[in-house]
Amino acid sequence: MTPPVQRLNDWTGRRVFLTGHTGFKGSWLALWLHQLGAEVTGFALPPPTDPSLFDAAGIGELVHHVEGDIRDLAAVRAAMAAARPEIIFHLAAQPLVRLSYDEPVETYATNVMGTVHVLEAARQIGGVKAAVCITTDKCYENREWVWPYRETDPMGGHDPYSSSKGAAELVISAYRRSFFEQGPALASVRAGNVIGGGDWAADRLIPDLVRAFEQGVAPAIRAPDAVRPWQHVLEALGGYLMIADRLIAGDRTIADAWNFGPADEDARPVSWIVARLQAAWGNATDPVPFTGAVPHEAGLLRLDCSKARALLGWRPSLPLPDALDWIVDWHRTVGAGGDARAITLHQIAEYRARAGL
Repeated sequence: MTPPVQRLNDWTGRRVFLTGHTGFKGSWLALWLHQLGAEVTGFALPPPTDPSLFDAAGIGELVHHVEGDIRDLAAVRAAMAAARPEIIFHLAAQPLVRLSYDEPVETYATNVMGTVHVLEAARQIGGVKAAVCITTDKCYENREWVWPYRETDPMGGHDPYSSSKGAAELVISAYRRSFFEQGPALASVRAGNVIGGGDWAADRLIPDLVRAFEQGVAPAIRAPDAVRPWQHVLEALGGYLMIADRLIAGDRTIADAWNFGPADEDARPVSWIVARLQAAWGNATDPVPFTGAVPHEAGLLRLDCSKARALLGWRPSLPLPDALDWIVDWHRTVGAGGDARAITLHQIAEYRARAGL
């Protein structure tokens, strides 16, 4: 029997160290943590895109912003020691598959050694109660089969990005067993393809579509038949916060790996996403086939989230059609001069009401 969803605890005054807070996903989490009352120190490089949600929503005004590179252990350790966090969320990463083919050394240095540096700093400074490391659904050795991947399936990855995230999971597991059995409670979380307003990354389907629709040009589609576990960013972040609540409360059974993915019917092909977002946008230009070089990317990927449902009471609350509508609403509001922070906080509040958080 699935346990009931538990509302998130009051985070007022709780000290949080958040890496990657200038990125899309990190910016959403920074705003949610601020809304919960947390005292957030963010450690990251400058925003990876222009525009960015970090700048549009004025997140630097809400958190203690430290500019730094997780490839620099001394810088990570100094920032973390100054922040004296109770909990760490590690999101900083090189997150793009296609870029990993162009920059494999940077990808491995950031995603693997960056994770080592964050965990080593947490081990050295003391006082950290819990850490949640965010990796990806692409950490699994993808066999292109119809069955969803469980947390116990082998790590792997064809491309540098995927394999770097699989390697990061091995690092997390080793630190948990070698150093953190009596120290910080350490969990890793693997989400599907997160989508939402304020994502302007290159070579990512939803941002590419939004840019094309805003400019009135035809979007170029690379792999129309590829199936991904699409989910709104708030679905994943809600799971991360549930994990963090349980870890801080001292429940070390939660110090493990977790999948957070959409309902089965929301694992859709790219072509379905394009058509649905085009209809929601209205007056959008029809897509065209991508004619450039296309390096290998996974064709079929699904996640088994039965563990999170059974042990946490977590479940998807925002169906994919609604998530796409929220994205259109976000970008149309901001594009018309609306307040990016206000619309983001509004969607967080609406999601919490739907999810019972």
